[in-house]
Amino acid sequence: MTESRVITTIDGPVAHVRLNRPDKLNAVDLPLLDGLLSSAAEIAGNRDVRVVLLSGEGKSFCAGLDFPSVNKTPRKVVANFIPNPLRGTNRFQQSLWAWRRLPVPVIAITRGHVFGAGIQLALSADFRFTTPDAKWSILEAKWGLVPDMSGTIPLVEQIPLDLAKRLTMTGEIFSGEQAAEWGLATGSDVDPDKLARELADQLIERSPDSVSASKTLLNEAARRGLRAQLRLERRLQLTMFRSPNTKIARSAGTKGEKPEFGPRTFG
Repeated sequence: MTESRVITTIDGPVAHVRLNRPDKLNAVDLPLLDGLLSSAAEIAGNRDVRVVLLSGEGKSFCAGLDFPSVNKTPRKVVANFIPNPLRGTNRFQQSLWAWRRLPVPVIAITRGHVFGAGIQLALSADFRFTTPDAKWSILEAKWGLVPDMSGTIPLVEQIPLDLAKRLTMTGEIFSGEQAAEWGLATGSDVDPDKLARELADQLIERSPDSVSASKTLLNEAARRGLRAQLRLERRLQLTMFRSPNTKIARSAGTKGEKPEFGPRTFG
């Protein structure tokens, strides 16, 4: 029996998601795409999950697409490349876009290789912590390709356009420390797990509804016009006013107590 390409474990309010091809540096093959989609769907349906920690087993986060494996099944590649007319994404894109659309914050923890599909998966998270010596690259240029899997959208949101073009066109390899300096990574440390846990603890202290709504509001800001974004802002605020978790936050804040939130009701 083939071991799962993506391992998901739920520990109270925290979902731990780990890419599980350490012998291949967690390179992406078609079963791993399926695992990412299944894991995202499982987490989206669990209203007790408050934050996701996304990492890779072994020495590397993800070394990119496993071309030798994927090329063995060209018909499946073609089928996965055809977009779903309702979603507007193909399976390659949706396997990463699902994490951006997840109604809870996702924190990627990277080390080793963060190449190609790996950097795009990291960018689909809301936050990225990395080791200083990790190797990052938008590696598609090496193979005469362009980045895909929906990664170009968060890329140009994170860094200036000229830098995004430079990294995309050259495929140059840069360190995790440099990724943090450029704003691609949220932070760099020899123990990125520690930084991720600290942020996760902060997020868990807040209403799961306001955290989820804030993710939606800010993700939409870059793509909407002014009026549409202001409408969304008003709508989400009205939704928060009605949220039972908002009442809990207000009551606890007034009394100076630690809030005990219920399950997420938004998203």
